[in-house]
Amino acid sequence: MFEIRRVLTHVEDIFHEFGPAPAQPLRRGAIAAVMTNPFAGRYEAKIEHAMEALKPIGFDMAQRLLAAMAVPHASIEGYGKGAIVGSRGELEHGALWHVPGGYAMRELLEKNGVPTNAIVPSTKKVGAPSTALDVPLTHVNASYVRSHFDAIEVRVPGAPAADELVYILAMSTGQRVHARVGGLAKEAIVGKDGLR
Repeated sequence: MFEIRRVLTHVEDIFHEFGPAPAQPLRRGAIAAVMTNPFAGRYEAKIEHAMEALKPIGFDMAQRLLAAMAVPHASIEGYGKGAIVGSRGELEHGALWHVPGGYAMRELLEKNGVPTNAIVPSTKKVGAPSTALDVPLTHVNASYVRSHFDAIEVRVPGAPAADELVYILAMSTGQRVHARVGGLAKEAIVGKDGLR
């Protein structure tokens, strides 16, 4: 149902933000899969079934991203997801990624002992080839951890074509490099409701 044309993986290390270098650099990564949009060019009332076909793709992408980041599962503290829909599609085609993308990362991390009670933040847009998307990142276990409010920009050169989709997963190993605006600290997480 979804034919993958390209996969782009991006990993970056942030050593400082014009201040003192942290003991450990922040590593952030994203993976973007460019694939056919089976609903492009028409309105189809029932599309929910397509999420089932995306589940194995989501899990494969989560595994690939973690491998590319080359860090232990326990190092992952932030995650997020996103979608860029080609111009012959609609925003709802991007929304198909909510369950397959989010649960793929949560399942992978949970299986390896990382609690993931927080909802996976998301964003999506309809765009032309090479459109950039700022994918939000928040703490994997508590959405109110202010130090982990972040985003990573993702762009696949030349994609999506009008009849394609770009589905994205993102992860990070910690807080913004010089986070210092207060709020709930990760050490104070209770971990029951996904918020605190």
